[in-house]
Amino acid sequence: MSAGVEGTAAGAAAPETNAVVPEAVAVIGGGRMGAGIAQSFAAIGSRVTVVESGAEAAAAALDRVATGLARAAERGKLAEPAETVLARVATAASPEELPAGIELVVEAVPEDAALKAKLLAAAEQAVSDDTVLATNTSSLSVTELGAALRRPARFLGMHFFNPVPASALIELVVAPETADATLQSALAWTHALGKTDVVVKDSPGFASSRLGLALGLEAVRMVEEGVAEPAAIDAAMSLGYKHPMGPLRLTDLVGLDVRLAIAEYLQATLGERFAPPALLREKVARGKLGRKTGQGFCTWD
Repeated sequence: MSAGVEGTAAGAAAPETNAVVPEAVAVIGGGRMGAGIAQSFAAIGSRVTVVESGAEAAAAALDRVATGLARAAERGKLAEPAETVLARVATAASPEELPAGIELVVEAVPEDAALKAKLLAAAEQAVSDDTVLATNTSSLSVTELGAALRRPARFLGMHFFNPVPASALIELVVAPETADATLQSALAWTHALGKTDVVVKDSPGFASSRLGLALGLEAVRMVEEGVAEPAAIDAAMSLGYKHPMGPLRLTDLVGLDVRLAIAEYLQATLGERFAPPALLREKVARGKLGRKTGQGFCTWD
């Protein structure tokens, strides 16, 4: 997962007037989330470097950004031609190859703590002491990830939501070592993106993933127990409680494998109330991961 895909919103607010736009941003990982983060920063004028190892992976990342920009242009959401924005996006094969002048590094690789820590430490070595480093994890401990860094005061969580360009929210996760200046920079960049901030203290699952997962897991258990069909459960929440989409459709959008990984982590840290239902494990084992595979609790074209 690109870590950090626990929820969506209908659209982002307009950027603040005179917002502080980072001149140069690096995004480690060019999957769906990483590409969305890169697209969003490029659209407000930042130069963006996406870190992906291998020519094929780098080309795929750029293609995701280009596709997202084309869709945004079709909806009238870009202030410039898509080609102009895309020209601000480049790739690098590793964190060690990042160009000078990076103000913000956002790590957006799968929810593997060791991998994240390794890449963040490598990025820290490549950038200046003033650069802010952020993780897009949706559940892992920001404090523990920061322990791998020489300057944890310059590190925090920036939990983006899927799809990044349209989402209105960034959850900013503050560890005990995070300096106030680091948070203030992240707040300014969040507002420059036209998004709303929610600031939370580092805790397993933060606010959004913890609450969203609790609802999603209970919905899976209801399907498992034959309480109702997935479409009926989703309709109950979207129509009865005004949720933008039901918890099972959202699980498909996030990825069943992503939600399983988060559930396993929260089970280990917070207890058995987050134990993954057998049905969730079975679907993941069969490769029914949601939208990205065309089938989960819903069927996707």
